[in-house]
Amino acid sequence: MPKMKSRSAARKRFKLTANNHVKRKKANKSHILNKKTRKRKRELRKTTLVFKGMEQKFRLMIGS
Repeated sequence: MPKMKSRSAARKRFKLTANNHVKRKKANKSHILNKKTRKRKRELRKTTLVFKGMEQKFRLMIGS
C-alpha cells in the first residue's frame, strides 16, 4: 500500500508541538495595519493552537 500524501499547503502553515498539538499563526497581520493598534499587532505576531475539535483533521492533513 502506498504512503498517504500530506497536503503541502497545510504542511507549510501548521507545525506539531512536543505534546502533539497543532500550532498555527494568527490571521489579519498582512495588510491594513494603520488602523490596528500596536497592542493588537503585537498579539498577532504570536502563535496559537488550533481549535481542539479541528485538531485531528489538521493532523491528518500534515501527515502525522
